[in-house]
Amino acid sequence: MSGPRPFKVLGIQQIAIGGPDKLRLQKLWVDMLGLEVTGTFKSERENVDEDICAMGTGPFKVEVDLMQPLDPEKKPAVHATPLNHVGLWIDDLPKAVEWLTANGVRFAPGGIRKGAAGFDICFLHPKANEEFPIAGEGVLIEMVQAPAEVVKAFETLALAPA
Repeated sequence: MSGPRPFKVLGIQQIAIGGPDKLRLQKLWVDMLGLEVTGTFKSERENVDEDICAMGTGPFKVEVDLMQPLDPEKKPAVHATPLNHVGLWIDDLPKAVEWLTANGVRFAPGGIRKGAAGFDICFLHPKANEEFPIAGEGVLIEMVQAPAEVVKAFETLALAPA
């Protein structure tokens, strides 16, 4: 490894659940479990129509994205893997990407960009290759730049020694 890790994974930012019909997902997550729909996101490029839901509050709020494909025949197939991806709060996303890349971690195409909830994001590829032998081992992992209030909350509350 090239030096000490220059970033922290603070906690779960989101989980994303895909299905052919997000109304069926809403039945469980919104109607039965009581999550609140806080927004929506549609992207032709990412072939997704999603409802952004939330559980918890403040800096410890976890996003639950309920996703269906705009076109079930196109890629990415957001419904093909029911647990589509896990999102992690990262305290310094650019440093994380630089360090992980230097240490052989494979990222999905697209680089750092604005995500559905407005935070900078990028994805660790689910499959390794010869050039980058470390990946998500079948799981797509979204790295999300934590806003200052989330970084502070985790520093003072969640990561403080008991």
